[in-house]
Amino acid sequence: MTFLVTGATGQAGRRVVDALLAEGHRVRALTRRPGAAALPPQVEVAGGDLTDPESLRDALRGVVGVHLLTTGGDDHATLATGPELAALFAEAGVRRVALLWNGRVGPVEEAFAAAPVEWSRLEATDFMGNTFQWLPQIERGRVEEVFGDVPVAVVHEADVGAVAARVLIDGGHAGRSYTITGPVALTARERLAAIGEVLGRPLEFAELGEEQARERWRAAGHGEELIEIFAAWHSTPHPATSAVRDLLGREPKSYRDWLVTTFAGR
Repeated sequence: MTFLVTGATGQAGRRVVDALLAEGHRVRALTRRPGAAALPPQVEVAGGDLTDPESLRDALRGVVGVHLLTTGGDDHATLATGPELAALFAEAGVRRVALLWNGRVGPVEEAFAAAPVEWSRLEATDFMGNTFQWLPQIERGRVEEVFGDVPVAVVHEADVGAVAARVLIDGGHAGRSYTITGPVALTARERLAAIGEVLGRPLEFAELGEEQARERWRAAGHGEELIEIFAAWHSTPHPATSAVRDLLGREPKSYRDWLVTTFAGR
């Protein structure tokens, strides 16, 4: 079977590619910059932009299932092209879609809920790989972050990729939503303390106020819609779920194991 992966060069999409390849399936990767994809040679790279649904028409030929982002463009704004995408997928004969939400149900989810295509929503918590955003501060020994005491069961991107692949390959998940998490909920303070233990040196945590965080997000170029999603997301606890265990038959990867693999020797 051939599967199309959007966002194939991103944190989760790259792992979806790996999981599908590992099971022997053909993978077509959609990217706005085909020349910079840097994907395995057996992956077919196709140019296209989710904000321009007609640009996907060739990429959808012969595709059984699609891993679909619900954001697009350089600003990662919520896609407004949900109805056009849903109609195009149905016309192309796509049977299954795994929707990677961006923190709230939007036009893409609403469009596929009314389309004749089997869809599932993947609600991943904060990625473990987002820890890399702290690296410059970790090097200085002090990390400033908002909502430091809100517990979140951060998830390994490989688990998100494996769940997406399982849903697309197996089918039978129509209309279902899966909250994909790691095994244990940890606060930002606890995650930073764990990093310090792996590095063998103390790291200071400094609590940012919400308005300070909003200004930082604005300075990073994020739009107000995304900033509202960030604020709501980071202020809400996200406990561990059984989704990875239920769908993959194994425990989710732990944050500490990820740290040992990633930060050892730094």
